[in-house]
Amino acid sequence: MAEKIRRAGAQWQGDLRRGTGTIQTESGALSHQPYRYATRFEDEPGTNPEELIAAAHAACFNMAFANTLAKKGYDPQQLETWAACTLSLGEGGTRITHMRLEVRGRVPGLDNQTFRQVAHEADENCPVSNLLRPGLQIEINAQLD
Repeated sequence: MAEKIRRAGAQWQGDLRRGTGTIQTESGALSHQPYRYATRFEDEPGTNPEELIAAAHAACFNMAFANTLAKKGYDPQQLETWAACTLSLGEGGTRITHMRLEVRGRVPGLDNQTFRQVAHEADENCPVSNLLRPGLQIEINAQLD
C-alpha cells in the first residue's frame, strides 16, 4: 500500500500564558500562523489546535462521505460539514472530549433517512474519525438541503 506523509510544524516561545507560537504546513497552506493562550482558552480571534483538528475532520469526512455515496450509486452535488471540537478543562486535566459534525448536502434521489444512514457509514471509513474515535465521542447530525 502506498503511503502519504504530510508534515506540519509548530514553534513556541515563552510560558503558557504569555508565550506565543506559530504553526506552518509543508504545503504552505499555513505559513507562520500565530497562536497563543488567548486564541485557545479565551475568545481572542486566531487559530488553535482544536480548530485545526475540527477543520481536518470536516474536510476528511466530506471526502469519505462523497466516496461512500458514490460507491452506493449516488452523485453528491454538494456536501458541507462543520465540525465542533470540544475542549474540556476539568480536574483531570485539559482534554478534547467531543466532536460534533453538522452535515448538509444536496444529493439527487436520496431521502433524509438514507442520507443520515450513509453519513454514519462514511464516518466508519473516515481516517480522521478513526483516529479520534477511541477516546472521543463523535456525534453526526446530517440533513439534506
